[in-house]
Amino acid sequence: MQADWGPWLGYALDWANLLLRWAHVVVAIAWVGSSFYFVWLDNSLTPPTDPALKDKGVGGELWAVHGGGFYNPQKYLGAPKQLPAHLHWFYWESYSTWLTGFALFTVLYLFNAGTFLIDKNLMAWSSGAAVAAALGFLAGFWLIYDLLCRTVGRMPGQDKLLGLLVFGVVVGASWLACHWFAGRAAFLLVGAMIATSMSANVFFWIIPGQRKVVAAMQAGQPVDPVHGQRGKQRSVHNTYFVMQVLFAMLSNHYPFATGAQHNWLALVLIMLAGALIRHFFVARHKTAVAGKAAPWSWALSGVAMLLGVAIWLAPAAGTSANKPVSAQALWPQVQTIVAQRCVMCHGEQIANKGVALHTPALIEQHAQRVYQQAVVLKTMPLNNATQITDAERLVLGQWYQAKMAETK
Repeated sequence: MQADWGPWLGYALDWANLLLRWAHVVVAIAWVGSSFYFVWLDNSLTPPTDPALKDKGVGGELWAVHGGGFYNPQKYLGAPKQLPAHLHWFYWESYSTWLTGFALFTVLYLFNAGTFLIDKNLMAWSSGAAVAAALGFLAGFWLIYDLLCRTVGRMPGQDKLLGLLVFGVVVGASWLACHWFAGRAAFLLVGAMIATSMSANVFFWIIPGQRKVVAAMQAGQPVDPVHGQRGKQRSVHNTYFVMQVLFAMLSNHYPFATGAQHNWLALVLIMLAGALIRHFFVARHKTAVAGKAAPWSWALSGVAMLLGVAIWLAPAAGTSANKPVSAQALWPQVQTIVAQRCVMCHGEQIANKGVALHTPALIEQHAQRVYQQAVVLKTMPLNNATQITDAERLVLGQWYQAKMAETK
């Protein structure tokens, strides 16, 4: 008798999902934490008053207390006159984050493109074509962004123009992704393409520039300041990208955003709000050192934008004039909906995630899970492959709520 390896493969993929997601979160915390710390540190340094520090080439310092100890970080103007024996490099945090993130994206979306990546109502293409297009997003955004940085970004005083152009590319990519891919996949893909550029900044510019500085010092040659300028520019970009990426990574839990009619606009506005709030914290570090008031307008603008999106995406209010309906009266409709929309993946032959709904008893048994996944979260059916309607979700919700009320 031939063994059925289908359940074991699904189980193995679930474990891969768990372990990769766990590792991805851990290394991402390390990368984001160090990135945020160094941006804060740069904006919090004050010129040293000790002549000995000035003579050493220290341009800024900071005194801090943490964990029962005192710390005195110092930043040199350009580079120290002599390199220390032990020099710590910050790059494996970035590389590990991208590698685990791409592996997780492969296991969840690329390996299951037909289920998670494709929405045939948007684009009825093959799994291979969808995977190629998804990978094209990752590479394409980096190439365009890098080109803008190497052209517009090198012009003096054009940082704002560069920011607007990059934002325009993000808007265009968000629109395209949400018109090509399933909502949850589209949001994640936009976050992945930005995260890819963040790690590419480290790999292609920040670390190579630092290596050239170290090599020049070791050879006794003058250090070209352009490497520090380019590395600083890309590091600043990365700190603004973080908020967008984190939202995109979390968004698949919130179908009110990924499944909205104009979901691309919701994605853009929420990411923009995150960038505004992040700018508040970056600017606040500078104003705190200068003794000026915190620039609250940036944070308030971001919060107001989030509130506006929340109001826009809010579900329409139900009518209180409707008479209460009993669970028994709705039961025939519920059976029909489940048979047409759910049993395809949760039936006698295929019971995904161990949930089967092909009999009335099983529907009753899994009523809470059906309500949670199909009504509250709206994550089922996956990518709405069976075309369940909002009216049908409403019937399922009314039935479950009536059922719960009658059992009290």
